[in-house]
Amino acid sequence: METIIVQLPGTTQWGAEETGSPELIHLGPGDIADFGRGGAGVRIVLTDPGISRRAGQLEAAGDYWRLSNFSRSVSYVVENLEGAGEYLTVAPGRLGAPVPFEFSRVVLPALSGTATFKVFAPQHAYLGEQSVPGGGEQTVHPFALDPTSKYFLVLVALCEPRLRDPSDSALPGVGQIVERLRPLESCRDLTRSAVNYHIDYLAFAKLRLDLGEEATTAAEGGRTGAKRTRLASVALRFGLVGEEHLALLPRRGAGRLTDQQEARA
Repeated sequence: METIIVQLPGTTQWGAEETGSPELIHLGPGDIADFGRGGAGVRIVLTDPGISRRAGQLEAAGDYWRLSNFSRSVSYVVENLEGAGEYLTVAPGRLGAPVPFEFSRVVLPALSGTATFKVFAPQHAYLGEQSVPGGGEQTVHPFALDPTSKYFLVLVALCEPRLRDPSDSALPGVGQIVERLRPLESCRDLTRSAVNYHIDYLAFAKLRLDLGEEATTAAEGGRTGAKRTRLASVALRFGLVGEEHLALLPRRGAGRLTDQQEARA
């Protein structure tokens, strides 16, 4: 099971509105990946003449990852993509700096401004059952979801109709999820592409769904619908979201779609 997933620079985001698939590197505990301008062994290539050929290294470790800065003169920044501006700085020459964020963007100074790539840590552990002293190795939860994250809000909004009425088989479209969450301060800039990305992240990284032929033979809209249907089914079946999570959503009626927006959803 991978500890981190690296989305290589210059690739599209995970999202049904984008064409093609992002190029990803999956790293398990103990795996490493060098980044830089290019050379032997460099897996994450940042094509800018201001970046060293071998600028640094990522190492997967447990349910987090470490970053090493091989530069002698410049610091690197790791941004928390869900932290409202939270970031950490890795000083020149620093080796094995632990990164606790689940969604990260690594930023390097470059001649063109900055060079970036994204790192995801989908296997973050959260407190579950109380540990028993001497009980052996800790059990890893197969569905490690963070209730404070934006992707969890997307999941709750997706499941809301069935949570309120189990007989309701309708699921909200991407546009409807956007409008449902936008009244929240943390979701004011939420877009359809961002919701599609969170749906993909939930489906493939967090819940590791196997869509089978649905993901390869259906039209683009069909693939998105299949993912939403399976996500809601698994989340409700295993109790990953419940009625208590509806309190995370804005008051009903705080934001409504226009007829045109509903048609696009």
